[in-house]
Amino acid sequence: MPPTLILIRHAQALHNVSKEYTIPDPGLSELGLRQSAELQDHLRNKFPLADDVELIIASPMRRTLQTAAIGFEWLIGRGTKVELNAGWQENSDKPCDTGSPVETISPDFPLFDFSSLAATDWPSKTSPTSPYFFSRSAVLARGQACLADLYSRPEKVIAVVTHSGFLRTAVCARHFGNADYRVFDFVDGGKGKDGKWELREWEEMEKKGGGLGTSWTGPAPIEPGDFPEEEEDEEKGRIGNEATTEMPS
Repeated sequence: MPPTLILIRHAQALHNVSKEYTIPDPGLSELGLRQSAELQDHLRNKFPLADDVELIIASPMRRTLQTAAIGFEWLIGRGTKVELNAGWQENSDKPCDTGSPVETISPDFPLFDFSSLAATDWPSKTSPTSPYFFSRSAVLARGQACLADLYSRPEKVIAVVTHSGFLRTAVCARHFGNADYRVFDFVDGGKGKDGKWELREWEEMEKKGGGLGTSWTGPAPIEPGDFPEEEEDEEKGRIGNEATTEMPS
């Protein structure tokens, strides 16, 4: 059976407060640190499924690593594996949504193993051939790759700490408040009628607006401005992109 997924948005980060999207790989704000601690208290004491998590996957960005380290401190302390996966990073190529080099960030998180990033393009998002390139097609393909990987995992319950833009546009079409979570199972067979990997949210989460109730209810589809316009550049043989109004999250 494919795993049940607890998908979590990082807690409030510095760029969420200041709206300064030029901050490189920002960490959590003071409120974000408190939100992460409150998330752990809720998951540990009010949501029994969280105690069954066998694997924690985290985007290797500073705000997601901090949220995972604090929010799942009790599980990490008893040996639950944490896997850093560049596929779960945020969409845009702005400084706040671009990760730090491993040699820069790894000393700040000695409990985490960064070796999985060695064979990736992390943290570059500039090459049109990179799976992390900021375009609609690349982000949607990355979402499908992440879901395909999870579907085949042996664990029964997996928690993923990631970003709202990526979750909304490429994974589950739902809104996530800071440090909120939602629970999903794969649809029967893993794929929907269109042949793409698809998730089904737990009804209680959908009605409440996330596990903490701080997220909007209802579907949250892709919107105009989420991605740069894509057009075929015949002379260069690649996909070009223009400026976007997409707001980092």
